[in-house]
Amino acid sequence: MDHANHVRLRPAELTPDTLEGAAIYGPNDEKIGSIDHMHGSGLVVIDVGGFLGIGAKPVAVAASELDFMRDEDGDVHAVTNWTKDQLKAMPEHRD
Repeated sequence: MDHANHVRLRPAELTPDTLEGAAIYGPNDEKIGSIDHMHGSGLVVIDVGGFLGIGAKPVAVAASELDFMRDEDGDVHAVTNWTKDQLKAMPEHRD
């Protein structure tokens, strides 16, 4: 996926309604997870691994660590330099 023409989200757009369900893409443009929900001030919980949400591991990261954007179809997603394995190695988030 070429992110060059995607529009970066403004800070005011980083809301639960906008971000929940957004796909997360890693350094090789592979989908490595999706946002489950926002937690606290500036944290997002990403479901990593699993299939259709089953067996996924939730990990919390700072929203500032992700580059949020909207594609040509209006779908929100984020890009990170983390790999799926790096996210899986993070501590599991428990609400």
